[in-house]
Amino acid sequence: MTARIGIIGASGFTGAELLRICASHPGLQVGFATGDSQAGAAAAELYPGLAPAYPELVFEAWDPSLVDGVDAVFLGLPHGASQRIVPDLLGKVAVVVDLGADFRLRDAGAYERWYHEPHSCPELLDRFVYGLPEWHRDELRGADAVAAPGCYPTAATLALRPLVDAGVIRTDGIIVDAMSGVSGAGRPPKPHTTFCAVDENVEAYGLLDHRHTSEMDMNLGATVLFTPHLVPMNRGILATCYARPAVDGLDSAAVLDVLGRRYLDEPFVVVSPRSPSTKAALGTNAAHVTARFDERTSTVLAIAAIDNLGKGAAGQAVQCMNLALGLPETEGLAVVGTAP
Repeated sequence: MTARIGIIGASGFTGAELLRICASHPGLQVGFATGDSQAGAAAAELYPGLAPAYPELVFEAWDPSLVDGVDAVFLGLPHGASQRIVPDLLGKVAVVVDLGADFRLRDAGAYERWYHEPHSCPELLDRFVYGLPEWHRDELRGADAVAAPGCYPTAATLALRPLVDAGVIRTDGIIVDAMSGVSGAGRPPKPHTTFCAVDENVEAYGLLDHRHTSEMDMNLGATVLFTPHLVPMNRGILATCYARPAVDGLDSAAVLDVLGRRYLDEPFVVVSPRSPSTKAALGTNAAHVTARFDERTSTVLAIAAIDNLGKGAAGQAVQCMNLALGLPETEGLAVVGTAP
């Protein structure tokens, strides 16, 4: 089976990563790729690395007629933009996978609180399956609408959720410190993402109000204090998470065993005593996780490393699309990182 897909918002970094993955995916064929800010530009000019696979591909301006003859659509748009398009896509294609934030939160009030604008189609929120396959695999099979998680919540949830579910950590006072490569800020240049601003610099941002906090709270059933940091690398996320124990008698072997048992059969999650590194996940859909218990401070430490454009965005979206279309879940997705 080969599905013909469209990518709306393909000229950004996430869209380019989708194109890269689809180029080696035997079950997905790109039918169109839009990029309104780059309409008329050749994909190979904007991203020369795509030239061998897409020598003739030109980014188009979005038009609803583009979905004629297309089986499924990815949306790689800023928050707020998908809401204007999704109502016209549902029912016209078999699957819509939205990589933006518009349909991740179940509560329209929470969306308005964290994104500072009302949701224009709250009646569709319950239709979307939250696209974290490790917890929603059965719902994703055959789904027609998927909301791919944010990159930071993916890392934090993979690190912490098994510990919450096992009842070994408390759900109040969780702290997530995470670092991201600059590609997480998107392709358009910004003053804080230029080379001179980023090089030899590490900076915290989104203090107390980063929007991904709401997803972490939702996924963990917890209250999370989240602080993201921008670091001078192209791609990758390292999430270092702290929580208080909910049971007595914990040690590092016990908390690591919780992760190991939960992810034993997961194709994209690697559990190891090794401290995770972003390089290990580079260019893949893999997540590397570990955990410890510090007796001195009575603190559980859980760490996850992912590629923010892979498991944190395009890779996970393709994993979800595979499940929704009935394709092998791992098809087209790498697990071995690029090194050196």
